[in-house]
Amino acid sequence: MIRTALFSLALVAALPAIAATPIDETRPLDADGRLQVENLKGLIEVRAWDRPEVRVQGQLGEGVERLEIEGDRRSLEVRVKYPNRVGVWGGRDRSEPTELRLMVPLQAALEIDGVAARIDVQGIASRELSIDSVSGDVAVVGAPRQADIETVSGDQALTLNSRDVGADSVSGDIQLTGRLDGEVSVETVSGNARVDVIESRLREFSGATVSGDVRVTAALAPGADVSMESVSGDLELRLPRDTSASVRAESFSGTLSAPGANIQRPRHGPGASLSHRYGSGDAEIDIETFSGDATLRMD
Repeated sequence: MIRTALFSLALVAALPAIAATPIDETRPLDADGRLQVENLKGLIEVRAWDRPEVRVQGQLGEGVERLEIEGDRRSLEVRVKYPNRVGVWGGRDRSEPTELRLMVPLQAALEIDGVAARIDVQGIASRELSIDSVSGDVAVVGAPRQADIETVSGDQALTLNSRDVGADSVSGDIQLTGRLDGEVSVETVSGNARVDVIESRLREFSGATVSGDVRVTAALAPGADVSMESVSGDLELRLPRDTSASVRAESFSGTLSAPGANIQRPRHGPGASLSHRYGSGDAEIDIETFSGDATLRMD
C-alpha cells in the first residue's frame, strides 16, 4: 500500500511536465530545400533567417503523442502526432493545442497544413508557399514567388510581394495587399475579399464569389486580363483614370455602373449589360453577376 501511494504521488508530481512539454529541436536544411509542417490545432508560427537549418521550438499540448521530424537536408517534415486524428472532428480527442515556432531558411519552399491552428508566417522569400487551413486564421507577410492559400472558415490577412497568388476561402474573409505583378486569383463563397495592388501592375486577375463581396484596387499592365464573377455578392473594380482597357459587363438582375458607359437594359424583364472602351483598349476586363451589383471606378 505504501509503495502504491508513493507511486501515485510520483505521477501527480510529473503531471505539470506532461502538460507542458517543451520543444527545442534543430535540423539541417539547405537554403533552397523544402519544409512541410503539420499541426492540427494550436499555433504554427514561422520566421525566416539566413542559416541552412530549421529550429523548432514551442510546446506540445497535454495528451499529444509526440513531435515527428523526418527527412534530410533537401526535404524535411515536421508533424505533431495526435492520438486520434478523427477525434479532432468528432470531439473524442482530449489533447491540448500545440504551439510550434519555427525558424527556417529564407528561401526554403514551405508547405503548411492545419485544422484549428492559427498560422503566422513572416519574412519568407521562397519560390513557393502553400498553406491549407480549416478553421484557423492565416497571416502572411513575405515575398514568395508563388503563394497558394486555402481556408474554410478562417480569415486571411496577406501582405505579399509575389508574382503569382491564389487565395481561396469558403466563409472567411480575404485581405490581400502588396506588389502583385503576375497572376492573382481570389475565390470566396460567403466571405468578402479585398485586393489592393501597390507599386506594381496586374497582368492577370480572376475574382469569383457566391455571396460575398469582392473589391479590387489596382493598376493594369498592357494586355492585362481581368475577370470577375459573382452570384449574389457585389463586385467593385477601382482603376487609375488613365487606364487603357476594353470592358464588358453583364448582370441578370443586378445593377451595373461604369464611367461614361452606356448601360443597356432589355425592354422587358431585369438585367443590364455594357461594352465600353477606355483609351486604346489594351487590357481586357470581363465582369458578370447574377443578382449582385458591379461597379467600375476610375480615380
